Amino acid sequence: MPPVRVRFAPSPTGLTHLGSARTALFNYLIAKQTGGQFIFRIEDTDQKRFDPEAESDLTQSLRWLGIEWDEGPDVGGPHEPYRQSERSQIYREHAEKLVESGHAFFCFCTPAELAEVRKEQQGRKEALRYSGICRTIDPERAVERVNNGESHVVRFKMPKEGSITAQDYLRGDIRVENRTMDDKVLLKSDGHALYHLAALVDDHIMGITHVFRGEEWLPSLPLHAHIYEAFGWDQPIWVHLSVFLKPTGKGKMSKRETEAMKGSGKSIFVRDFPELGYLPEAVNNWIALMGWSLDDHTEFFHMEDLIEGFSLEGLNPAPAAIDFKKLDHFNGLHIRDLSNDELAKQLMPQYLAAGVEPEMEFLTKIMPLIQTRLATLDDAPALTAFLFIDEIQIETEAIPGKGMDFKQTRNALEKSLELMEGLPAFEAELMDSPMRELADELGLKAGQLFTSLRNAVTGQQISPPLFESMELLGKERTFARINQAISKLS
Repeated sequence: MPPVRVRFAPSPTGLTHLGSARTALFNYLIAKQTGGQFIFRIEDTDQKRFDPEAESDLTQSLRWLGIEWDEGPDVGGPHEPYRQSERSQIYREHAEKLVESGHAFFCFCTPAELAEVRKEQQGRKEALRYSGICRTIDPERAVERVNNGESHVVRFKMPKEGSITAQDYLRGDIRVENRTMDDKVLLKSDGHALYHLAALVDDHIMGITHVFRGEEWLPSLPLHAHIYEAFGWDQPIWVHLSVFLKPTGKGKMSKRETEAMKGSGKSIFVRDFPELGYLPEAVNNWIALMGWSLDDHTEFFHMEDLIEGFSLEGLNPAPAAIDFKKLDHFNGLHIRDLSNDELAKQLMPQYLAAGVEPEMEFLTKIMPLIQTRLATLDDAPALTAFLFIDEIQIETEAIPGKGMDFKQTRNALEKSLELMEGLPAFEAELMDSPMRELADELGLKAGQLFTSLRNAVTGQQISPPLFESMELLGKERTFARINQAISKLS
């Protein structure tokens, strides 16, 4: 494929969600693969829904994912400005060109008049659409009314005869009868262009070759094909991506499910993923496979692998359910792919957030014990909490292993101390075999003895490997905790 020019053009109306992140990722991948350009454009013409914090959330979210752009509001480029609110004059000029060529018209209908028409159409159970009353106004008279300052919008003049065939890369030809389509507004009375005009004008001026966007834009594709024809422009390749469904697989995500999800430790907003303990590599891996595949078996990808393997042929238009178990799976794979030093650096913010300030050298030593046990980074502080406190708090009843009483447990712990005291060094590899032999001598299963030791030393039902944990604690702290347990059992 020759070098492409693609764009990610979100509306800054809220937080960056997984759907936007995937669209940006696919644009980035094909641009990098072909040696093309990835343009970041802000479509902020919807001033009523504009969120001033949304743009910074967009840039921070994309950069956390490792997605950079070649042109955009903060990096510049040959087609500045890259915010649509700063390009109003360009859209006005193009709207007027459509009026002059007879492909659009000035509409002077007031909101009250339009509401009355819609009410009548509802009463007759008709499709809601523009009545067409201003289509027949003499063009010279319409220009005169505009010059006199009369409030107006610009509408596309949809042909009433024939049909149009638009092509989506994933779904093929889409043929629509012109009579079923409405005269859509292109330019509002306040001078702001709607998406139907602004996005298409910008895509043409910026030389966009492929347009990746959500499936919800498919109904607008015939209109956009008409607008391209009206201008006499070549269309880009349209790629309408699959929609994301709720984790249940039934229906699209709603605000209600999103809020409930955050309460259960999950989110669809990119900015929440670092706090929830996910790696950007894992999130990219996860969202890439919701709508694309390399083959029927490969699932583990770094960014460079995605860039090399991505193709339009691998895209799938079928809806994809958001499966957080798969995200945990991919996150675990990427955690295990890190070196001890890299993982320690990734985990340091999690420990600091938990109120622990470990030495990096000590934290690095912990990594081999927990790396295979982590699904998310925020699992680590709780799993290793016993290493960073002076005294553990555990109820006496919680110390014995399964089926053991206090006397039996106290004796087992005392014998364990004697055994460890006699070892040539306080090292994990020297403990396992003798401790198993001790369990046999005491008439216990190894699991019973090890559980009693684990409870006494860590105060946790789940911890890293026992003897390695004891070695990290050190002989002095380990013995102090076992002696404390023995005192409680007396």
